Amino acid sequence: MDKVEEKIQEFKNRFDEVERDLQSPEVINDSKKLQAFSREYNEIKEALDYHKDWEKIKADLAELKENLRQETDAEIITLTEEEIAALEEKNQELRARLSENLFPKDPLDKKNVIMEIRAGTGGDESALFSANLFRMYSRYAEFKGWPVKIISSNRITIGGFKEIIFAVNGKNVYGDLKYESGIHRVQRVPETEKSGRIHTSAVTVAVLPEAEEVDITLDPKDLRIDTFCAGGHGGQSVNTTHSAVRITHIPTNIIVSCQDERSQLQNKERALTILRSRLLADEHEKRMKAIASARKSQVGTGDRSEKIRTYNFPQDRLTDHRIKLTVHNLEKILDGNIDKIIEELKKADA
Repeated sequence: MDKVEEKIQEFKNRFDEVERDLQSPEVINDSKKLQAFSREYNEIKEALDYHKDWEKIKADLAELKENLRQETDAEIITLTEEEIAALEEKNQELRARLSENLFPKDPLDKKNVIMEIRAGTGGDESALFSANLFRMYSRYAEFKGWPVKIISSNRITIGGFKEIIFAVNGKNVYGDLKYESGIHRVQRVPETEKSGRIHTSAVTVAVLPEAEEVDITLDPKDLRIDTFCAGGHGGQSVNTTHSAVRITHIPTNIIVSCQDERSQLQNKERALTILRSRLLADEHEKRMKAIASARKSQVGTGDRSEKIRTYNFPQDRLTDHRIKLTVHNLEKILDGNIDKIIEELKKADA
């Protein structure tokens, strides 16, 4: 039995287990478990469906090739060869998809993500570009059918964000968006600039694979949890209850605050999710850097301190510095049309 067949048998056994779990009251009555098992069920089913289709194509190819050996009519031979060529192409495509499902290069690729966009150098102009990037990713998610939920935000009065944290849920979200981690530089004339001078600003994007409790276990002794009153635009108090939550992870000194939910419990759950995701992302980043060092490539390392891209408005040009890719039409790109860029990054990473 080859590796594919061994893995398929593992998937079949696990599929039966998950199917039973989905019918158990313990899972049905726990929304988090139900969501996790449902996602696993769909992922395994997809792989098994690919395998079933692949097996059928292999059988069809074997039959066509046998017929070809026995055929003498020239016209039928030509038609059969064309059919075989088309099926061979489909066979390779299915094999690649099956292999990707059975042996993912990055086991985190299938996860949902938490994205963090923070204004860097450039003051208000940087905050305005943070809003542009948030809209770009929101539009991209909309095209893909992925729901977006804002977790936390810090707006400025003229409409930008000093910081915005949001979740994106869907199929293979991290596999697509992980290449966006890093420093995004923008060169343009700010709306507030009267002399027409071009300014250079920077925004940091972090893409974190959403961690579940099974991925990262948090010891309560390692957490300091503080509560405070949620604030609104400009910092004014918008309520008098201590619903906002700040969690400090003592071993790493990672601090997470969440105040956008209505209740303290909801904010605490959100903050813990972000904390787990940051810890998981840090572990993953170290591992990917080691791999990248070995293969002398920085694509997909998730390094948030690396300048990855420049958006040059006067020349209507985007440059991705990792793969020396240049594309034009920034208006279209900032409207969420980043598929081409992500595909090129995936190819380079492969």
